[in-house]
Amino acid sequence: MSYLGIGVSPGNVPVYHGNNLKVIDRRVRVTELVLRCVICGLAILGAVLIGTDSQVKVIFSIEKIAKFTDMKALVFLVIANGLAAAYSLVQVLRCILSMIRGSVLFNKPLAWAIFSGDQLMAYLTLVAVAAAAQSAVFAKLGQTELQWMKICDMYGKFCNQVGEGIASSLIVSLSMIVLSGISAFSLFRLYGNNSKGKGNAR
Repeated sequence: MSYLGIGVSPGNVPVYHGNNLKVIDRRVRVTELVLRCVICGLAILGAVLIGTDSQVKVIFSIEKIAKFTDMKALVFLVIANGLAAAYSLVQVLRCILSMIRGSVLFNKPLAWAIFSGDQLMAYLTLVAVAAAAQSAVFAKLGQTELQWMKICDMYGKFCNQVGEGIASSLIVSLSMIVLSGISAFSLFRLYGNNSKGKGNAR
């Protein structure tokens, strides 16, 4: 009872916010599913754009072929995109299964596995994009101090398609960073719910 005579709930009466939690859970699940689908599609697109890119240039009657394998950073980016696509496909199936079963996470070990996997993929894609972007800058602008040519002046089509693949991969990387935040939120919320449950049991 307050000093103003207005009744208040004692501290031992639980207040139920079930509807709000269900709405948040649903939004988190839908957001996660959409992001994982976007990552899967764009990672495949980026890998295909870069992996199939090539251009033939005739220089003094000698054919020179530019391929993505000529730049190790692009090879690394294709591999990273392939891993991100495969990982996201598995996670899409898990998201659909969890939505059907009505649970976001099955248990703590799985929650930690998802969190760790998302973190690993976020770092992997970010590093791969950064390395490919640096190589692309050298190919576009050259490096006069080291007598590196502006390769993109000779292989314009090749560089444009590589740029599209890097842009797609950048969106994949940013989406993976957002997903790692969502998985961290789900993990800590799972522990928070367990702590509340233990407190109520006491």
